[in-house]
Amino acid sequence: MTPSPRRSTGARRATALSVIALFGLLAATLPTASAEPRGPDVSSWQHVDGRLIDWFAVKRSGHDFAMLKATEGLNYVNPYFVPDSVLMRAAGVARGTYHYAHPETSPEAQAALYAATVLGQNGPLDLPPVLDLENSGGLAPADLINWTHRYLNTVQALTGRVPIVYTYPVFWKTAMADSNEFTQYPLWIADYRGNPQPEVPGGWSTWTFWQTTDAGRVDGIGGATDVNLYSGAQGDFARFANSGGLTGSS
Repeated sequence: MTPSPRRSTGARRATALSVIALFGLLAATLPTASAEPRGPDVSSWQHVDGRLIDWFAVKRSGHDFAMLKATEGLNYVNPYFVPDSVLMRAAGVARGTYHYAHPETSPEAQAALYAATVLGQNGPLDLPPVLDLENSGGLAPADLINWTHRYLNTVQALTGRVPIVYTYPVFWKTAMADSNEFTQYPLWIADYRGNPQPEVPGGWSTWTFWQTTDAGRVDGIGGATDVNLYSGAQGDFARFANSGGLTGSS
């Protein structure tokens, strides 16, 4: 068979440019990975029918951290707290833990229950402790502000870490009278309205974590779950999460 004549240099250049253009078109249509570390927050509700969460699947799906409910008030410890904590660490998922506040009872006692449950929150892959404040306990704003100061001061003394405050804009502006006395603490804000950025109340200049939805779907977790983003406001995520470079954006 007679070989085909070789293409001219111009023809080869045109073909190469066409291929480059095609790849550019494909790249523009493909989804891009999020630059921000992201992760769910979970409690016993995500253990549908008592099933364990597959934290290895959570990690493979691109989630670098998760927030885990530890305690509530003075009388509740999440029954899945220990297995979740162990499996999260094994999977390389950084762990944040939170206490759901009941301000009608002692802040110091609640802080002690939480700190004893999370064992200091200072190990590898541990984010700082979190106060989940979305219940006034019937307190007036001035009393709730005082309660919150006492709880945060006690947790910081017991764990050695500056706590994170979780809340949502309407609650903070009403139950806490939009207080600006807590801006030294990182803010985790819940805002599901689909805006480019969440609303930041209380004089904070920025948010650290943003809970973007309460109806997310994450591989390894049965049913719907909250999903959160880390803004970078506290610097390098690996350092903030005590991971020593073991984790990073996936």
